[in-house]
Amino acid sequence: MISTRAFFFAFAIATINAFCVGASGAENTFGAAPGNLKDQLDRLVRSYPDQIAGLDTEFLVLKNGLKFRISDGRTNKTFRELLESPDIDDMFYSAYPLGAEPKQPEANADPGRVRFEPLFVAMYGDCNRNEVVRHLRAIDWLPKHGGGKVMVTTVNGVAGALEKVSRELDELPDDRVKYLVPAAGTYNCRRVAGSRARSMHGYGAAIDISTRFADYWRWVSDDRTRVRWRNRIPIQIVRIFEKQGFIWGGYWYHFDTIHFEYRPELLAGKR
Repeated sequence: MISTRAFFFAFAIATINAFCVGASGAENTFGAAPGNLKDQLDRLVRSYPDQIAGLDTEFLVLKNGLKFRISDGRTNKTFRELLESPDIDDMFYSAYPLGAEPKQPEANADPGRVRFEPLFVAMYGDCNRNEVVRHLRAIDWLPKHGGGKVMVTTVNGVAGALEKVSRELDELPDDRVKYLVPAAGTYNCRRVAGSRARSMHGYGAAIDISTRFADYWRWVSDDRTRVRWRNRIPIQIVRIFEKQGFIWGGYWYHFDTIHFEYRPELLAGKR
C-alpha cells in the first residue's frame, strides 16, 4: 500500500497539473481525478501481479528490484510532452469510459495512449534489442472463420487473454466477422506515427482488426488540427475485448478504431 505521505504528495501533483494540448490547438487541463489516484495506482499493481511488487513512499517497485518514481513533479506539460515523456501517474490523466456510448471524445482525451515507456519495456522487453520476440506465441484468430494466426506476447497473460477474445468473437453472427478477419497486425517494433512514443504493438500486446472498416484520426481530420471522430466498429466487439483487459482506440480523441491493446490497469475494478 502507498503511504499517506506519498498519496498526498501525488494527489497534490495530479491536482495542479495542466497539460497544454497539441492537435486541436486548444488548451485543456488533465490529471488524475482528485481522490482517485491511490485507487488507480493500486489497480496498476493488481493488474500486473507477475511484474509489480507494490508501492513504497515514492516509487512503483517491480519484482526484479527496479523502481520507478510515481511522479516527476513537472506541471504544465504540453500534450506532446504528456505522450512522449510522461511519468507513471500521467497514465491516468484521462479516465477510460468503460460502458459509455461511443461518441466524439473531448479534445486530447486519449485514455491509455499515455504510457510510461520504461515500465512497459521492463515488463515486456525492448523490441529494438529483440527482447520481445522470445516471448511471442502464435494463437488462432477466429479459427471457425479462417482468421489464421497472430503473434502476441505471453507476458502478463496477453496471449491467453486474446485467445479468450478470439473464442468469443468466433461465436458472433457472420455479419460481424467482416470487421475482424483478416486481422491487420499484432507485433510490430515501431513508434506511434508522428511521435517518439513506442507503440503497444512493439511489446506484442496489441492487435488491429480488419482494416476494411478502419477509421483513423489522421485520415479524416481537417489538416490534422480539428479531429472529426468517426467509427464503424460495433460496440459488441469492443465489449468482448474489454472483458479480457483490452482497451479500444475508438475512445480516443486521436482515434484508431481498429486498435485494441492490453491495458487492464485502466479497466480493473470496472468490468
